[in-house]
Amino acid sequence: MDTFRDKLVPVTSILAGVVVLWYVFAVILNTPFQRDLDRRAGETSTFSELIGKTLSQPKPTLPAPHQVAVNFFENTFLRPITSNRSLVYNAWVTLSSTLLGFAFGTALGIIIAVGIVHVATLDRSLMPWIIASQTIPILAVAPMIIVVLGAVGISGLIPKAMISTYLSFFPVTVGMVKGLRSPEIMHLDLMHTYNASASQTFWKLRVPASVPFLFTSMKVAVAASLVGAIVGELPTGAVAGIGAKLLAGAYYSQSIDIWSALVAGSVVAALLVMVVGIAGRIVDRAMGGRPA
Repeated sequence: MDTFRDKLVPVTSILAGVVVLWYVFAVILNTPFQRDLDRRAGETSTFSELIGKTLSQPKPTLPAPHQVAVNFFENTFLRPITSNRSLVYNAWVTLSSTLLGFAFGTALGIIIAVGIVHVATLDRSLMPWIIASQTIPILAVAPMIIVVLGAVGISGLIPKAMISTYLSFFPVTVGMVKGLRSPEIMHLDLMHTYNASASQTFWKLRVPASVPFLFTSMKVAVAASLVGAIVGELPTGAVAGIGAKLLAGAYYSQSIDIWSALVAGSVVAALLVMVVGIAGRIVDRAMGGRPA
């Protein structure tokens, strides 16, 4: 109970502070436009009336938290799941490419990490290029991937999944390399004393030692995969997905819809990270680990 309270109080305090600052900046940023509206209408608002108007504009510069919350609730729970305006439907469209890209990225990252750990040439030649690949802005990579794949007749889910793969394989690679190299020299010498083969050392020592590193890196990878899926929807002109909601909101100046879609993306990311964390704890217990 004390542990739960120690975790809940700091998070709640920070969240409350963010909400308060959000309201303050909403008033500050929306005030110039509201004063202009009052001037055109020939109205003079008191300070309290001005604050109320800035927090209830239909197309505010920065929507207030309650406006985003109402929009999120309506588009999540009050609309049919099959509706194009439903955040559940749009989140599922994005989630499908996220999971596919995450699966590809995890598999690719593990394969590359195994090669780097066991082949010294790959460690010296491939690892620098992997690190350099992450310095390229994803907004520049995404259109190129979509255009190249479109030229060979590949469209739809695969291009977005490939962008997610590009973002998600790197943390898995780095984490697995660290994990596969985590056994101490004493343990490696012990396996050598037992005359264990390279494959036995790999499966019985390196792989179990790498599991905690793998799931930690997968938490980062699945969040990055979601970002890649959203970015991949932007240059394709997608009609569904969180990225499509962001585009539609930008086209029609629906700032509340934009923020609501961002909240939906954050919720999906949090759920994905939580699922990966739960899977990691299950695997750890199955391997004989004890809870901390």
